[in-house]
Amino acid sequence: MDEWKRVAWSDESRFLIHHVDGRVKVRRLPGEQFLPSCTAGYTQAGGGGIMLYGTFSWAALGLVVVVEQTMKAANYLNIIADLLHPYMALVFPTGNGLFQQDNVPCHKARIVLEWFEEHTDEFHLMSWPPNSPDFNPMEHIWDVMERQLRAQTPPCPNISTLRDRCLDFCYNLSPVMYQKLVAIYAQESCSCFEGQRRRNALLSRWS
Repeated sequence: MDEWKRVAWSDESRFLIHHVDGRVKVRRLPGEQFLPSCTAGYTQAGGGGIMLYGTFSWAALGLVVVVEQTMKAANYLNIIADLLHPYMALVFPTGNGLFQQDNVPCHKARIVLEWFEEHTDEFHLMSWPPNSPDFNPMEHIWDVMERQLRAQTPPCPNISTLRDRCLDFCYNLSPVMYQKLVAIYAQESCSCFEGQRRRNALLSRWS
């Protein structure tokens, strides 16, 4: 368990103004199917959205960044240098921290890996196998956020409101949630090949 307390987890996720699963439930009487109150317009691409990049560890929430454009190596390098670096120094002052990132191309770019190599005396980059089971606990935070956004009324009218609600959710997360997610990951890492059903059952305890 102690080794997982040293890890800062990271992930990106996209959030849309309108949920676009193609299903809208409507209660209506016979013959009312074409009334305006019983129909819904189609919004292309969910009406727009935002991409969030976030990190957390056992100790504290890390950076949460609204990514304004497609994440490329240069702007990812700016994020880790300007925002991740001071977070790792604060949370792991003895230099024993590990940083987890997945294997998307911008994370594996030469300039990014060289930056991590230059800072190995401050923290280390965690090895993340290309075809590893998807056990990143940051994804559970995104999932909880998505469900809370869908449950809010009125729904987000625009990008600005969506951004504010997402950031408000992140900044009001309880530290207990970070610790429980890390504890779940520690359990799962010992038996990661037992299937997703056990993982989902564990995660549901803290939803």
